[in-house]
Amino acid sequence: MNTLKATKMMNRNKIEYKTLKLFRDIAKVVSPPPLLTVSQWADRYRRLSPESAAEPGQWNTARAPYQREIMDAVNDPIVEHIVIMSSAQVGKTELILNVIGYYIDYDPAPMLIVQPTLKPMAEDFSKDRLAPMIRDTPTLAGKVRDAKSKTSGNTILHKTFPGGHVTIAGANSPSSLASRPVRIVMMDEIDRYPVSAGTEGSPIKLAEKRTTTFWNKKKIKVSTPTIKGRSKIEEEFQSGTMEEWCVPCPCCGKYQPYEWGRIQFSDVTMECKFCGEHISEADWKQGEGKFIAAHPERNRKRSFHLNELASPWTHWETIIQEWKEAHKALKENADISKMQTFINTVLGETWEERGKGADDDSLLSRREKYEAEIPEGVLLLTAAVDVQDDRFEIEVVGWGKGYESWGIKYEKIYGNLDLEETWDMLEAWLDQEFRFASGSSLLIARTCIDTGGHKTTECYKFLKRMERKGKRISGIKGFGREGQGIPLVYKLSTNNEYKVKVFILGVDSGKEMVVTRLAMTEAGPGYCHFPLNADRGYDEIVIKGFNSEQRVDEIKEGRVFTKWKKKSGIRNEPLDLRVYNTAAIEILQPNFDVLEKKIKAGINYMKKTPGTKKKRKTGVVSRGIEL
Repeated sequence: MNTLKATKMMNRNKIEYKTLKLFRDIAKVVSPPPLLTVSQWADRYRRLSPESAAEPGQWNTARAPYQREIMDAVNDPIVEHIVIMSSAQVGKTELILNVIGYYIDYDPAPMLIVQPTLKPMAEDFSKDRLAPMIRDTPTLAGKVRDAKSKTSGNTILHKTFPGGHVTIAGANSPSSLASRPVRIVMMDEIDRYPVSAGTEGSPIKLAEKRTTTFWNKKKIKVSTPTIKGRSKIEEEFQSGTMEEWCVPCPCCGKYQPYEWGRIQFSDVTMECKFCGEHISEADWKQGEGKFIAAHPERNRKRSFHLNELASPWTHWETIIQEWKEAHKALKENADISKMQTFINTVLGETWEERGKGADDDSLLSRREKYEAEIPEGVLLLTAAVDVQDDRFEIEVVGWGKGYESWGIKYEKIYGNLDLEETWDMLEAWLDQEFRFASGSSLLIARTCIDTGGHKTTECYKFLKRMERKGKRISGIKGFGREGQGIPLVYKLSTNNEYKVKVFILGVDSGKEMVVTRLAMTEAGPGYCHFPLNADRGYDEIVIKGFNSEQRVDEIKEGRVFTKWKKKSGIRNEPLDLRVYNTAAIEILQPNFDVLEKKIKAGINYMKKTPGTKKKRKTGVVSRGIEL
């Protein structure tokens, strides 16, 4: 009897054990996978293929740590757009492949990958990069069948897997872009896309439309930049968080980006921008880097910039040699192609002709007869004042859509600048109205006056009086050599004896903008008009003054140094004044469409209407104008 009971008990235990095991097995099947980010998935599963990787084998994000935050931005539910503007040799294609592998294996979704062309680029990407990754990464190989298999249903440009599919398209092929809805769209080398996919319009917009129905969509755009003003990736980067990869100085600990201008040729080091120490490549790269955003508030669109100085696969010595070869070709043969390639593919920056503007004869010949003080097309006036020992030099500029500009008046007011009455003359001059042919008028919307040169104290006193009167007259001060690389309108400062507001300007950036616009030869956005009328002040001396400086690259103390060099025998006040006027329009950031409606209605929007004055908060700076 006891034996029978023992047997029954044993059988019951076996049944219970098998039942528990069954439920455990079921739980393993139906339970969600462990939470992984893209970088964690890649570190665990991704295998690099020998035919496409310098270091084949297991993926290791720590090899190029700047890749981690970019990949993991994909997992942030807040982020919808991810933009990567980078040089070559930083692993940007591998980032795309890791994202594709993650969604095939871990979070199945329909995907669209867009290459510049269908043939050969889309096909080459599929055969040379995507197929080897699928083949060599075990978790992917079992989910995507070989396109050569008759039963796979897969082709070179379209692959299915449980829960999703991936389509590889060409930006030049509207039919390949007009595919089924997708949750993830990845666009590679967008600066090489055509303006239009056939007659269907922007390939970027066509690809983005495929994601409309998904609440958890991701739009990823990657490219090496090309020409300034035409670079799609630069435009995308500037509309996002604008994040730079920064590393701590081994000496002072302060974070800073890798910058070409601080690379020392003599000892192959980079100078710390804070403590000035020269530190080797190996020591910089040992630090734990991080991305620092210029605009963290734009967190739905994270945009990243990388240059080859951060790459673990390229040494600085090699980069310096590339620059020297490009510089030699530029100086000896006027061959800009190598330097452009260096700027684009090594520094990850857009290219522009540096310091090479229009020649004097072309600027003189473009002068035109104005039929009124303000020509048609002008929607807003700015003024700039350069303070000399015995005079003010003033230029008034009219601005239209696309920042097309018209020189309105170039004036000199002589007097004793130690006397307040001379400054009163300047105030009165700046208060005048300028008229269109119709008789309607405009006042100057913003004046920028240089405080960094002659009569600084008197200038501060004048600005203090103008602030009390509510006049739109701003002090400006330019950064010189130490300000290279900063934007034209950098920051607002009150660090002066009268606590007046002074805009700090990146004058190098301003000169780049002005010289680029002067070189434009067709009327329209950016073009500069000048009057032929004798009473406007744009004589030969002034016109040549706009062309008074050129940017040159020099090697000093083993490093690249760029500067603007004044041409002999030519006054440079006109160029400075045009830079200050450009700063004025940048400060205002006008809505030209609104202004156009007011101009057409004959409204001088600068004239105050009684009872409509609004009290402004102390310290608030207007960075936009509808007037």
